[in-house]
Formats: sequence, structure tokens, C-alpha cells
Amino acid sequence: MTNNIDSTPVGLLAGKVVLITGASRGIGAAAARLFAREGAAVVLAARTTDALDRVVAEIRAGGGVADAVTMDLADRASIRAAVDQVEKLHGRLDGAFNNGAAGQRPGPLDTTSDEDIDRQFAVNFRAHWTAMTAEAALMRRNGGGAIVNTSSIGSRRANPALPAYGAMKRALNSLTETAAVTWAREGVRVNGITPGGTATEMMEEWEAMSPGVIAASKAATPMGRMAEPEEVAEVAAWLLSDRASMVTGAIVPVDGGAGA
Repeated sequence: MTNNIDSTPVGLLAGKVVLITGASRGIGAAAARLFAREGAAVVLAARTTDALDRVVAEIRAGGGVADAVTMDLADRASIRAAVDQVEKLHGRLDGAFNNGAAGQRPGPLDTTSDEDIDRQFAVNFRAHWTAMTAEAALMRRNGGGAIVNTSSIGSRRANPALPAYGAMKRALNSLTETAAVTWAREGVRVNGITPGGTATEMMEEWEAMSPGVIAASKAATPMGRMAEPEEVAEVAAWLLSDRASMVTGAIVPVDGGAGA
């Protein structure tokens, strides 16, 4: 008698519905492609709909399930509407990768404008609060889920070049830990990641404003290079998966040893 064992590999996120913010480029776009390859039905959110549509078309062409929703992280109603749209599309939400962020014009804290501080607060902190609250409410209606927030290595120490950005990301770490404890008994896990220098468009924009930043980042990283967006997305994928079932309240470095 032969044993018919199905050896078809099962994706890390097979059967899960996952929302990704900031999905039009960089780590978010890499995550959308990876999560779809790992079996998730992905919903991509960002302000730039043209870029989103290109990523969605690419995923669908490869046989994946993907949809795009417009979301402005500075607009709380827009965030809630995007989560509502996920429910209309799929009826549930199993995972959320809150990755969208706004960069800061580099400069010392005493020359950082009020407008820049307000934008950092709105996009890099308040938006996560709003998104997590809406995401967790939908997850709890269906037995739970997992949330991953993208913070930054700049949240772990003094950040003289990007003081408002670093401060809001550090506040996000605290919020991530608090959410993990608050929703643990309801089956919602919440974790954060702190990438170091990563080869994204945001890093290129920073380099254009402050030449030498990329070289300095590589020099400060024991592994001697920046991360690729896919490498950061891999960590988020694991944290969103059932393989990380006992991990919540963690802030995981993805920085090549730069923060060690």
C-alpha cells in the first residue's frame, strides 16, 4: 500500500487576508509581492494609486490575489475607510503590515519646523494608532490576527539628524507594546520591526538632501551593506504568520547588527 502524501509546499501566509500600508514602493511593495507569493490575499494601500495598480497587476499576473485601496495616512477617516474596504472585499482581516511613513527633512531639532513635527506626528504615530484600532476591531470579530508596525533603528537611540522622525518612531514602539498587551487575550498579536539602512526610495531621498548618508549607513553596519526591502519584508511575513504564534510585544531589529 502506498501512502499518498501531498508534498506541495504550503505558503507561510496561505489563506490569510493581509493589509499592507505604504505598499506603492520600497518595503511595502516588496512585502506585497512576498506575502502574495506566500499565499496571502493582499490588499495594498497608499496615496499613489498608479503605483499601487502596477504592483497589483504584477501580483495578479503571477497568479496571486491582490487589490488596491487608496489611503492617506494623514487622514484618519481615510484609514478607517480603507479597513472597511478590506472587510467588503474579503469579509475579514488576518494580518496587517503598517509600513507607511513620512520622511523628515534632515536637520537639528531646534530648526525642525512646526509643520514637519505635525506631519511626523500625524503620519508616523497617529496613523498607526488609528489603523491598529480599526484593524484589531475587524480581527477580533473573526477570532484574532496579527499586526506588524514598521518602526526604525532611529527609534532606539538619539537621532540628531531626524529628531521628529526618531521621536515618533520611539513612541510607536511604546504603542506597539501597549497594543500587544491590551489585545493579547483577544487573539491579536502586535509586533514591531526596526529596520536599519534599507535600499529604498526614502533612503535615496535622504541621500539627495544629505549626501554621504548611504555610505555612513553602510559603514555603521557590521554586515557592511544596507538591507534589501525583501529582507525586511521576510521578517514581517514571519511575524504575521502562525509560526510566530507566541511572539507579541516584540520590537525586532532588522539592521545587520547596526543597533547591537
